[in-house]
Amino acid sequence: MSDNSITPQGGPTDDIVLAEGVDEEPVERNRRTFAGTSGIILATLATVYASFHMLALNGVSLSSMTGMELPFLPQFPLETWNFRIVHIAGALALGFLLFAAHIFPSEDEDAKTSPRIISLAAALLLIPALISAVTTIGYFNLINSDTLPQMGGLTTWAAFPGTEIYLSEVRWFGIPLLVATFGAIILGWFERRERTAFAFSDIVLAVCAIVVAAYLVAIYGTAARNSVGTTFVPIGVAFAATAGSAMIMELTRRVAGLALVIITGIFLLYTFTAHLMPGILAVTNAYTWQRFFGHVYSDAGILGPTTAVSSTYIILFIIFAAFLQASKVGDYFVNFAFAAAGRARGGPAKVAIFASGLMGMINGTSAGNVVATGSLTIPLMKKVGYHKKTAGAIEAAASTGGQIMPPIMGAGAFIMAEITGIPYTEIAIAAIIPAVLYFVSIYFMVDFEAAKLGMRGMREDELPKFNKLVRQIYLFIPIIILIVALFMGYSVIRAGTLATVAAAVVSWLTPNRMGLRSILRAFELAGIMSIQIIAVCACAGIIVGVISLTGVGARFSALLLDLAGVSQLLALFFAMCIAILLGMGMPTTAAYAVAASVVAPGLVQLGIPLLTAHFFVFYFAVLSAITPPVALASYAAAGISGSNPMETSVASFKIGIAAFIVPFMFFYSSAILMEGAWLIVLKAAVTAIFGVFLLSAGVQGWFFGARAAWFMRVGIVLAALFMISGGLTTDLIGIAMFAGLYFVQKVLRPAPDAQIAVKGLD
Repeated sequence: MSDNSITPQGGPTDDIVLAEGVDEEPVERNRRTFAGTSGIILATLATVYASFHMLALNGVSLSSMTGMELPFLPQFPLETWNFRIVHIAGALALGFLLFAAHIFPSEDEDAKTSPRIISLAAALLLIPALISAVTTIGYFNLINSDTLPQMGGLTTWAAFPGTEIYLSEVRWFGIPLLVATFGAIILGWFERRERTAFAFSDIVLAVCAIVVAAYLVAIYGTAARNSVGTTFVPIGVAFAATAGSAMIMELTRRVAGLALVIITGIFLLYTFTAHLMPGILAVTNAYTWQRFFGHVYSDAGILGPTTAVSSTYIILFIIFAAFLQASKVGDYFVNFAFAAAGRARGGPAKVAIFASGLMGMINGTSAGNVVATGSLTIPLMKKVGYHKKTAGAIEAAASTGGQIMPPIMGAGAFIMAEITGIPYTEIAIAAIIPAVLYFVSIYFMVDFEAAKLGMRGMREDELPKFNKLVRQIYLFIPIIILIVALFMGYSVIRAGTLATVAAAVVSWLTPNRMGLRSILRAFELAGIMSIQIIAVCACAGIIVGVISLTGVGARFSALLLDLAGVSQLLALFFAMCIAILLGMGMPTTAAYAVAASVVAPGLVQLGIPLLTAHFFVFYFAVLSAITPPVALASYAAAGISGSNPMETSVASFKIGIAAFIVPFMFFYSSAILMEGAWLIVLKAAVTAIFGVFLLSAGVQGWFFGARAAWFMRVGIVLAALFMISGGLTTDLIGIAMFAGLYFVQKVLRPAPDAQIAVKGLD
C-alpha cells in the first residue's frame, strides 16, 4: 500500500492508493524471463505478431504505408484461411519460445539442468524439421512454376498414392515433420535449461509450426483445397494437420493446463472408436487417420468459428486491453471501485464485485480476472473479517461475472456472434439484464453475509478520495468510444481500433503517457497475452472438428428432443448439466464453443429462439468456472487466499447459486433478453431482481435485518422462484407470499436457526 498517489498532473497528494500493479501481467511459473539479445528477439516477435493483426484487420499493408512494392511481405486483405493459418502458427511459435514444458523452480530452489545428451538430441531434431521446410519451399516453387495443370482456374495438386508428389509428401515432408514434432514434444518434457535461455526442443517446435503453416498455405492455394474432408485429401495435409494438432494440444497444456487437453484427447479417441460405440454415440463407418486429419485443419474444425473469432475480435480486444494496461487504467478501475463501494459493510467484498465487473470488460478469462483483482481484494476481505475460503469464493464468483458484462463480455460473445450470425450489438444489449441479475445476486449474497457477521466497511482514511478519482473519469473515454461506435453502426473491428487509439490519446492526460516505446510495449504485451486464448480456441476447434465430422452433436439434439417429450424443464436441466460438464476446467471461450456445438442445436430444435438457446449455453459455460469439482476461477482464488480449493469452489457455487436460476428465466421470459415492448422488459427486470433478492435472502438466512428460521427460508426461496418465473400470475403469488413472510418476520419474530446464527456462510 502506498502513502502517496499521483494526480493527473503528476503532483503528489495525500490520497490513499490501494491498487498498484493491477495492470502488471503475472509471470507464470513456466514462462521464460529473457534478457539481453534473447529478450529483444522475443519482444520483437511478439510486437510484430500483434501489429500484423492490427494492420491486417484494418486492411493496411506496409506497401501502402511506404508507397513501395514489398513482394516478400503479405498484401492485405489476406485470404481468410491463410490469415487464420498464419494466426495460429505465430501463436504456436511464440508460445513454444516463451512457455517451457515444465515449471521452473522458485527462487529458493536449486535450478536443475538436463544432461547434455538430451539437448543434443533435441538440437538434432532440427535436421528433419529443416528437411520438411526445404521440401515445402520446393512445393511453393512447383505450384508457382506454371508447370502443373489447371482446373477451374486453380493449380491441381495430384498427390494420389504412387505418384511422385505423394511419395515426396510422405518421405520428405510428412515423416520428417512428425519425427521432429513428436520428438521435440517428448524431449521437451525432459529438457531443462535456464529460465533465461531457449530450449532446443522448443526451437524445433517453433520451426515445425512455421513449416505446417507454410505447407497448408501452399496446398490450400490449389484445387486440392476442395478435397478437404474427403478421402481424396492430399496425404501431406493429413501429416501437417497431425503435427499441427499435436502442437496445439501441447501448447494448450503449457498455458491452460491438462483439462482441455484431456477432453480433446477423449474426443479424438472417440473419432477412431465411434464405429464400436453403442446407442447414440455410434457411427456407421470407421474414420481413417487421413480422412479425419485432412478434415480437422479446415473451417469445419481448427480454422472454424473459434479461430475466426480469436484471429479477429479477440486479438483486437487483447490489443485494446494491452493499451489500457499500458496507461494504468486497471489500477484506476480498482481504486475507483474502492472509493465508490469501500465504505459499505464488508466493503472489500463489494469492491471485488464492482472492480471485477470493470476489469472483466478488458480481461478475457475468469481466472485471469481473479489474479488481476483478487491479489488486492482477497487480503482486504480477510482483514475485515471474511473467512479465507469465503474471501476467495466471493472474488471467484465476481470475476466470473466479468465474462458476461457488456460491452466486451469476454471472448465468448464474439464466438456467439460468429456462430449464430446475430449482430454483436444485439448480443451486447441482450446481455444487460442477465449481467445485472448476476451481479445483483452476488451483491445481495455478500451484503447478507456481512450483515450476519456484523462486519464494518473500510474507514475514510483507508480509502482513495472519491472526489479526486472523479476528476479522472476521462479514463473511461476509450470504453465509452467503443460503446458509442458499436451502436452507431461501426464494425466491431473499426470500433475496437478507434477505442485502442483513444486509449493512447487519453494516456497523455495522465502521468503514464504513451509514446512510441510504450505503444510498442503494448503491442508486445498483447502478443504475449494472446497466446493462451489462441491456443485454447484452436484446441477447441479440434473438438468442433470431431463433432462436425461424426455428427455426435445432432444425436445429442435428438436426445434432448426425446427428453422434451417428457418435460421441457428436464431437457433444459440436462442441457445445463452437459454445458457445465463440458466447460469444467476449460476457459470460457473453449467451454462455450464446444457446448454451442453439442447443446445449442438441440435447444433450437426444441423451438427455443436462437439467441435464447445460445445465451442459455453461454451462461452455464461461464458458470462452469465456479462449479465444483473443477472450477478454474475458484482454484485461482484459493491460491491467493490460502484456502482449500475444493472448499472455495463449493463456497463460490453457493454465492453464485442465484445465477444458476437466471438462464431458466430466458426460457420462461424472453423479455429478460430485451425482447418485447419496453414496459414488458422493465416489468420482467424488476420482478427478476426482486426474485433474486428473495433467493439470496433465503439462501443466506437473512431477511430484513434479522436472521430467518428454517421454515422462513424455505418460504422465501419458494416466493423467489415464483417471482423469477416471469408470469403475471406467478408474480402475484410471489408478492403475496413475500407479504405474508414479511408479516411473520416482523410481527411474530420466529427464532432463527441456531446453526446459521453461529456460522453463516462458513
